[in-house]
Amino acid sequence: MYRQIKGQSFTRREYTGGVPNNRILRYHMGNRKKSETGGFPVAIELRSDNACQIRDSALEAARQVANSTIREEVGPMGYALRMHTYPHQILRENKQATGAGADRVSQGMRLSFGKNVGTAARVQRGQTIISIKTDAEGYLAAKDALRKAGCKFPTPCTTKVVQGSEHLKGLV
Repeated sequence: MYRQIKGQSFTRREYTGGVPNNRILRYHMGNRKKSETGGFPVAIELRSDNACQIRDSALEAARQVANSTIREEVGPMGYALRMHTYPHQILRENKQATGAGADRVSQGMRLSFGKNVGTAARVQRGQTIISIKTDAEGYLAAKDALRKAGCKFPTPCTTKVVQGSEHLKGLV
């Protein structure tokens, strides 16, 4: 229902009352210090193949599955995972009453601004959604983690090695 990008972006929270909280708990996981100093030689990214909107619950589900998958393989200090998108777009829904007497309660499409039901991130084609930095030994685990995370999104996704492909000659 909210997959396609339609209309102007709606992000002004002061005009809408009661915007739901962001469901994404953390944007950086793993060994962040080693990542910032350039300690991990391999960087792999998950990119979207089409422009779409990704709900915050889908982003959180992808983060959880990617984090748990790579943490089991390389340990808590052997990787750095980063979420690149933030759900700014406010999603609204015009709820309709159902059941007996609904025609007297519901107003149909009159003044149908809608109530806030959640937030989503607008993602363009080729935009990075999640990236993982790791050692060459953790490359296959990182690729599998991003594959599992890509299953949570409403668009096909592609993984791409953006740094350290020379370290992967024997693994691929």
